[in-house]
Amino acid sequence: MKVIIRNNSAEGSLWAAHHIADRIREKAARTSEPFVLGLCTGSTPIETYAELIRMVKAGELSFKNVISFNMDEYAGLPESHPESYHSFMHRYLFDHIDEPAENIHILNGNAPDPAAECAAYEEAIVKAGGFDLFLGGVGEDGHIAFNEPFSSLSSRTRVVTLTRDTREVNSRFFGGDFNQVPKQALTVGVATVLGSREVVILAFGSKKARALKDAIEGPMSHYCTLSGLQSHPDGVIVCDELSVGELKVNSYRYFKAVEEAENL
Repeated sequence: MKVIIRNNSAEGSLWAAHHIADRIREKAARTSEPFVLGLCTGSTPIETYAELIRMVKAGELSFKNVISFNMDEYAGLPESHPESYHSFMHRYLFDHIDEPAENIHILNGNAPDPAAECAAYEEAIVKAGGFDLFLGGVGEDGHIAFNEPFSSLSSRTRVVTLTRDTREVNSRFFGGDFNQVPKQALTVGVATVLGSREVVILAFGSKKARALKDAIEGPMSHYCTLSGLQSHPDGVIVCDELSVGELKVNSYRYFKAVEEAENL
């Protein structure tokens, strides 16, 4: 596991955006195969998406040969709802870049057969060639996507019930009304994410400090689903100074020293 520590979320977001852009360009330089990208929602990736948009508009990057799959969607929320993840992704990314509409994949939270929708999503990821890079965030309790604590680390795309804590955290997007947050969601599984050739997780702010401590220094456990990244051969956590506040001093020094050595 690699941990990239920046002074603040703005610097971390820029690092992530340029890392993704570099990976897209590197693959384009050696093959005509599309770059398969996993994407997340929430407030954390917004600055990263803004920089990707800037690069596309400046002609520095193209999404014309990118296929994307989003990690989750609320169950039963209309796609037109301003807080659906369909709306979020178009508002903060898709409406501003050159990715073809047919290359964009988001789970259908209103599918008549949710289980079939989840199975078809997994099949579509495999058919696309699997993820080259998966960009994710982490919840305050250490969950990735909507894989709440005690989700199996071998889980695949499925329907899940959201915990009260997650719904309370997300109520800020629903006018502070907990009861407006859907009780269920469709989400990729932990194994779906970890099956990516590279995983980049964003974690900013002091509220993520406990989750990072558990994920980085704790045992690999379904209690903190992000801890599954410990077993990944190319896992990266991009964080800021506030989010690493609970790491041991020697852990912090180790990750800073590794990055400094790599940049020599």
